Amino acid sequence: MIKIRAWAQYYVDMLTKLGVIRFSIISAATTIFFSIMIQASINYILRGEVQLDDLYAAILFAIIVTPWVVFFLSIVVQQLEDSRKRLSKMVYKLQEVRARDLQLQQELQVNLIELNAEFEERKKAEADRKQAFKDLENEVFQREQAQLVVEERSALVRSFIDSSPDLVYYSNEQGQFSGCNLAMESLTGKIEKELIGFTPFDVYDTEIAAKFAATDKAVLSTQLSETYEQWLTYPDGHKACFELRKVPFFGRRNESIGVLGYGRDITERKKYQDALEKASRDKTTFISTISHELRTPLNGVVGLSRILLDGSLSEEQRQHLNTIYVSAQTMGNIFNDIIDLDKFDRRKFEIVNQPIEFRSFLNDIKTLALLQADQKGLVLAFDVFGDIPDFINADGTRLRQVLWNLVSNAVKFTDSGEVRIRVFTSEEGDNRIGLTFEVEDTGIGISAEGQDKIFAMYYQEQGSKRATGTGIGLSVAKSLMTAMGGDIWVSSELGEGACFTIEFDVDGVESLQQSDVPEAEQTKLSILLVEDIELNVTVCTAILNKLGHSVAVAIDGQRAIEMAENNHYDLIFLDINLPDMTGFDVIKTLRENDELELPPVVALTANVINNRQEYIDKGMDDAISKPLSINAVTGVISRLFSSSELGAESHLNYVVDELIDEQNMLDEYLDVDLLQQYLDTLGKDLLLESVRLFEQTMPHYLTLLNTNLTARDQDAIVDEAHKIKGAAGSIGLTRIQQVSQLAQSPEQPTWWQNIDDWVEQINTEYQHDVNRLKTWIANQDG
Repeated sequence: MIKIRAWAQYYVDMLTKLGVIRFSIISAATTIFFSIMIQASINYILRGEVQLDDLYAAILFAIIVTPWVVFFLSIVVQQLEDSRKRLSKMVYKLQEVRARDLQLQQELQVNLIELNAEFEERKKAEADRKQAFKDLENEVFQREQAQLVVEERSALVRSFIDSSPDLVYYSNEQGQFSGCNLAMESLTGKIEKELIGFTPFDVYDTEIAAKFAATDKAVLSTQLSETYEQWLTYPDGHKACFELRKVPFFGRRNESIGVLGYGRDITERKKYQDALEKASRDKTTFISTISHELRTPLNGVVGLSRILLDGSLSEEQRQHLNTIYVSAQTMGNIFNDIIDLDKFDRRKFEIVNQPIEFRSFLNDIKTLALLQADQKGLVLAFDVFGDIPDFINADGTRLRQVLWNLVSNAVKFTDSGEVRIRVFTSEEGDNRIGLTFEVEDTGIGISAEGQDKIFAMYYQEQGSKRATGTGIGLSVAKSLMTAMGGDIWVSSELGEGACFTIEFDVDGVESLQQSDVPEAEQTKLSILLVEDIELNVTVCTAILNKLGHSVAVAIDGQRAIEMAENNHYDLIFLDINLPDMTGFDVIKTLRENDELELPPVVALTANVINNRQEYIDKGMDDAISKPLSINAVTGVISRLFSSSELGAESHLNYVVDELIDEQNMLDEYLDVDLLQQYLDTLGKDLLLESVRLFEQTMPHYLTLLNTNLTARDQDAIVDEAHKIKGAAGSIGLTRIQQVSQLAQSPEQPTWWQNIDDWVEQINTEYQHDVNRLKTWIANQDG
């Protein structure tokens, strides 16, 4: 069977290899050959012979049959071959499939193993996941609980911070605010969301912001805390002093992320400290000044007692006089002890100038100097150079105190020789007189080092046996001369004596005579009133309306300029102190407008007018003082609009009369004449309404005045005092107006020493004066 398959395969291979035609020819030849051989063999066996026809028949049969057989066989073989090839391909593919199946089966086995392992892992992971989920639930619950605790604590901390009166804020490394508490919001006038992203320069004045930013930068660079005091202003204008403490602010990873600041309001502490300092200062000033002033006449008692003791006396007289002498010396020692117990170098002196007879004053100085010089056998020379005025306007007590001290020292430190007093006078113009006093001695002199310190409080030359006093005399003299607008200095050589010189100016005294203001027919005018204090506006408007004039009001300089340029007015009353500019700035702007036909402009000032020409030189047509009086208003309108011009003499008399009236008002609680005019013109109801408006505005004025005083802000103190002065004057409170005038005058030499007392007087006495005013109004008829 195997051979047949082999021969069949061989047959197929030959057919495939030789092709159909060649294979057919070879097959036909082979068939013919075998056909002949078979036919010959059969014939030979059967017949015993082979005939040629049989051979031809075999050849012919083979020739006819062979091609068809070969052809069909070839087709069969071809088909078989094709089937074989397809079968081979199928077998090959089946082998590939089988191989792949085997591979897949192997991979499946591996995957099954891995799947089983993964399934086990997943089962374990699922168990772990369930456990982790449970753990996560527990953790989430714990975190939620912790978050609630944190939120509660944060809310508590925030509530605590917001309820704290201290400022709390924090800023980033760029100096921008990142958060704050309610106290900080109240100070800045901005809520926290508005502050975030702002720098100090967006919130505070430049000077404060620069300090704020500099300390923040110092904290960030050094990582150390900074503490300093700073006055800050609230939106309503009142000031508070804060002790600001700044510390580095760290994040969760302990990295620096900004600055945390705290601010404690120490205004009350500052007030308390100022009050203690003032009390101590007042006590020391009182002790030093009184003891020193008493010691000067006490020296006279001692000297005269000593002189009398050297004379002829009865035993009883000598005993009594010796008692006086010893008592005076003892009292002097007690004064020294009092001063030594409370040495303090800050003093205040109030200079009260009044007319004094100058020749009599010089005679007193000469007499005392002569007594002291005679006690030690010294020669006294008293020389006067220049014209001696009969009267000068000066503080005689203070000047006498200075000169007596210089003379006493000259006598004390001179053992022999002379003491020379020289007086020089000179005309300075504008009725001013220059005075120079020189007190020279031939005593022990002062060292160069001592000359630099001689005017210091309690200073005494070292090694001087004669320096037995307290050392306050020359210091007091220096302060007094400064307060009087003068100066004192010394020139000396050790062992050659000393010369003390004082120099200052005084006013000559002139007599003033009062004269009446002529009345003139008033014209009904359209008036622009420029005034920023509501109470003054109310009173001035009522007066002008009662006089028949129509009034328009501007409360600041810019508005006044716009109204004057866009409207026609017959007269402008212009306040000098306005919130945005001065009245002089307003008039300058209006005068520079060539297209504007400017009406007469009258300056309103709360100050006493000593020289109207100063206002006229600055662009005004006239000037009157506040509070307005009906006489002042009618007078200025008469001068500006009357058909008949007032003469120069009448004008001068009017000015003199007004100055005398203003001076008289300073001695009374209330300006009764002015109030009577208001009462007659406005009526009791409107006057009481003005008083109530004053009472409503004063607490705010006083709050700002007091905080500015504690902050030592001079400009703000002057501004608030000016407002109070104007408001008080508008309702006739003369005393409050007078004290406020002092408080708004920082040019005074002793202003800082006295401002505390003036402000305290305003705080404590204004309500009493208001009550007096109410009582006065209630007692008036109508």
